[in-house]
Amino acid sequence: MPAASPATPTPLFNLPEQALPALHARGYAVVDAAGLSTLTQCAPADLAALSPDWADLPSDAHLKDGGRYRRRRHACFTVAEGAVRPVPHRAHWQPVEYNALHGGMSRWFEPMTTSSATRAVWLQLLKGLGDLFEATAPQGGAPWFVEAHQFRIDTEGGIGRPTPEGAHRDGVDFVAVILIDRQAIKGGETRVFEADGPNGQRFTLTEPWSALLLDDRRVIHESTPIQPLAGETGGHRDTLVLTYRRGGFQGDSPATGRAA
Repeated sequence: MPAASPATPTPLFNLPEQALPALHARGYAVVDAAGLSTLTQCAPADLAALSPDWADLPSDAHLKDGGRYRRRRHACFTVAEGAVRPVPHRAHWQPVEYNALHGGMSRWFEPMTTSSATRAVWLQLLKGLGDLFEATAPQGGAPWFVEAHQFRIDTEGGIGRPTPEGAHRDGVDFVAVILIDRQAIKGGETRVFEADGPNGQRFTLTEPWSALLLDDRRVIHESTPIQPLAGETGGHRDTLVLTYRRGGFQGDSPATGRAA
């Protein structure tokens, strides 16, 4: 696995017991694979067993920049009172104020496979992160509305853009950006900044199942484009993005909690 560029700092990982204080203090935490395993009570081997799912992602047909560098699947769940429940497949929607490039569009992506979305480790991952975010911003166990995005960004066209919309918020309460794999690439630097201040950090995640945990109300984030390493083919960067939101999915009617 390629190391981070010398010009790009490696992450300053938080220990599992530091993740909650870091989220409170600065709005984000960075944990290595062992830390994510501890926080979510998921065995490392069980998490790693999910990784092959990223080899079979269909193309994202909604890129408005005309690119063909992104593959993805999408699924939605609720997490409440220790139970994780799938919801019927639905479009992904964001307002333009959070995604100037793709906001206002109902984007129907291919769903996660049933075998992936029903595995015990998958359900535990969603629950474990939900418990952490509940501890960060308690609301009496109110349901989390969770969207899961499996991404592969490739370099077949020379450059792949993990965040073509640029630095952004997602319009939710909390976000987990989990690195699944990176092969034969350079770039893909993670950047996180205060939404209303000058402070921030940049680093490159290289360890599979390391994660950036974000309070989306307080910080903005982006990942820089990736390029193939000289003489290499098949370059790609795989991530899992999980968003947690109270009160309903984006695009739902506040009165009914259902799609408007």
